[in-house]
Amino acid sequence: MSKKQKYYVVWEGRKKGIFTSWNECKKQIEGLKSVKYKSFKTKEVAKKAFNSNPKDYIGVAIFETTLSKEKLLKIGKPITKSISVDGACNNKGISEYQGVFTDTKTKLFTQGPFKGGSNNLMEFLALVHGLAYCKQHKLDLPIYSDSKTAISWVWQKKIKTTIKETSENKKIFKLIDRAIYWLKNNSEVIKHKNILKWETKAWGEIPADFERK
Repeated sequence: MSKKQKYYVVWEGRKKGIFTSWNECKKQIEGLKSVKYKSFKTKEVAKKAFNSNPKDYIGVAIFETTLSKEKLLKIGKPITKSISVDGACNNKGISEYQGVFTDTKTKLFTQGPFKGGSNNLMEFLALVHGLAYCKQHKLDLPIYSDSKTAISWVWQKKIKTTIKETSENKKIFKLIDRAIYWLKNNSEVIKHKNILKWETKAWGEIPADFERK
């Protein structure tokens, strides 16, 4: 498998510029005490970075989409006046979820940590919590999730998981039962326009992300 093309910006070195190989970049910085450089996935971002202050890029996580302009145009941009939700689960099953306003990242709700969960279970609970939050506060806002699975569970009003109920995660399954009951009794609030998939490849991490990657 061939390596993906990278673009190396050198702000400070023997020669400033944008280089298309690590070897060329290395020639400009090797052996020097003071250098400023960084690699990028796309030529467009590299050009923008080269003409900007390196402090805005070095040591800063920069999202770069590798999708074509055609695909980006087809996907469009996210609706900023919306709610974003996300779930998280570590390798020990400790899980949690939260919801924020997409445009400001203002936290609206957070639940957990729970034991014995999964990302999809948390995403599902977060979506239902978001729907209930909108109904309670009389908000007509779309809700974004980056989990196709959790979105499908909401439409189906049931879950399909390999996680088994135990004494450890009993609280999670009680919340799931309550969430399913709520969905079945509030079908009118579940609309195609208000449960949307967050397009991570086009927009970067969802605003509700726990930022632990």
